[in-house]
Amino acid sequence: MRKIVVLAVALAALAGCGPFWVNPYITVTESKLNWVEIHYYRIDKSPIYRKSVRLSGDGFVEVKKGTSELISNDFAKRSESEGWDNIKTQRYHVDSKHVHDIFQNLVNYGLLDEEKNFKKAKEPRKDRVLGVKANINNMSYCAQDNIFEVDPDLAEHLLDVVREFDNPML
Repeated sequence: MRKIVVLAVALAALAGCGPFWVNPYITVTESKLNWVEIHYYRIDKSPIYRKSVRLSGDGFVEVKKGTSELISNDFAKRSESEGWDNIKTQRYHVDSKHVHDIFQNLVNYGLLDEEKNFKKAKEPRKDRVLGVKANINNMSYCAQDNIFEVDPDLAEHLLDVVREFDNPML
């Protein structure tokens, strides 16, 4: 009987299920180490218009926007490209409790859930791209696909965060 139990646990471990699964719907702890970075692109016109919003757990928010590749890539090298110098950066310090609430809201909508069944879009988006990277409670997430296509509900909530910090009423 013991051999059967050991065999069942071993098979469950190999299958990727069982006690090794981590629940991505967590209660976010307040930490300065938590962060979320959202990249939004309008790709229906040339040059591509980019927005980037980075929120830190301590309440620091940095918003970059324009057509420069530096908005989405700090190590971009093509300085001769069109729109290289088109970048506007705004930095804010907001209440860390507000940022914590944003993080918890995004987790509740599935930001860290890489295994959920995404509602794939029927057709790929040809006008907008949304990407996100995050580290919350030492759980990392990096989107490999356009969030508009793989999880439209989460995409709308991420876009709301971008809108909140793009030209805010302070």
